[in-house]
Amino acid sequence: MDILLIILTVILIVAAVMTIRKKDLVAAVISSSVVSLIASIYFYLLQAPDVALTEAAIGVGLSTIIFMITIRRTRRMEE
Repeated sequence: MDILLIILTVILIVAAVMTIRKKDLVAAVISSSVVSLIASIYFYLLQAPDVALTEAAIGVGLSTIIFMITIRRTRRMEE
């Protein structure tokens, strides 16, 4: 169990740093959804399945969709 928590923590930290450092908005949104996914796994491991399910649905699902729609409707700097 300790190894799993260490691996999840490393993934969480890497994804959080990638979210901050990425210049591409799509990559930043994907990294942010990975942070939310890892957080929902943490909540499940802490025996809070209702909070984990809510985090997965809102943090990973709905927020990612809203951000992607918003990015799609704006002009990108590369174009």
